[in-house]
Amino acid sequence: MGLWHPERTRGARRFRRPASLAGFVVLALALAGCSKESEAGRLGMPEIVTEQGDGILELWQGAWIAALVTGVVVWALILWPVFYFRRRNDDEIPVQTRYNLPVEIFYTVFPIVMVVVFFSHTVRVQNDALEMVAEPDVCVTVVGQKWTWTFNHHLDAADCAGDEDTQQGEVGYVTGDFNSEEGNRPTLYLPVGQTIEFDLYSPDVIHDFGIPAFAMRMDVVPGYDNGFQVTPTETGGPYKGYCYELCGAYHSRMLFQVEVVSQDEYEQYVADLAADPDHHADEPVTGGAYADEAYLNPETEGEHE
Repeated sequence: MGLWHPERTRGARRFRRPASLAGFVVLALALAGCSKESEAGRLGMPEIVTEQGDGILELWQGAWIAALVTGVVVWALILWPVFYFRRRNDDEIPVQTRYNLPVEIFYTVFPIVMVVVFFSHTVRVQNDALEMVAEPDVCVTVVGQKWTWTFNHHLDAADCAGDEDTQQGEVGYVTGDFNSEEGNRPTLYLPVGQTIEFDLYSPDVIHDFGIPAFAMRMDVVPGYDNGFQVTPTETGGPYKGYCYELCGAYHSRMLFQVEVVSQDEYEQYVADLAADPDHHADEPVTGGAYADEAYLNPETEGEHE
């Protein structure tokens, strides 16, 4: 059995009050600083400009707050016995504490509860972010290929069928030019306040279409229909876009940018694409600059510099 010191128990009670107060102070400071309007409050996340991204940002902030509180509690539980139960000058041996069933149950149950709570919130936010309406306002077929992007703006949003029929219908398109030294970064124009569906397609290897300011990214897998929807909440840009999947030698060149404009500006932009023979097609373009030169041009014999 351990030795019981009444004066230690009273000291422990005195310790609990400031420890509890410190915990509440840490939590209050963490909550006060987490505003999506400030860079520090976003805890490393970029400014989010879509309706779907707000829930993801809140989940990110909540996870950091929970991790901070958990860290403070764990370190307090580590340091408190180290200092409080250390050997004193008037002790022959330190207080011996061998078992504490309530603490052991707490250490077992609390992590399980944390995991369940985190999992449930993550699933809820993920389902909300990936929810898709049947009739989006704008449909864009995004093609990721070695090593650039092609954006097909469907002239009729009804062409977004969510299945094999997605790759049908007239489009105005833009594509990156791999021939330039640094690669030509294509610009994806989108209207503010409209529900936009991205249908993702790859003719070669796995890519990953991602826009940090939208808090969204998704794999572009050959032979697999993938996609998501976003609703931009404000005009602005350019917002950076990347390929988040290592896809080959020139993966680092798979960059693009996004401009969110008014509905009138977007409609004019798509009309200009449709009127330009170099940017109009009867169906989505799924090749791209690299594919056209490296694979379709017999003079290159499959080589590309």
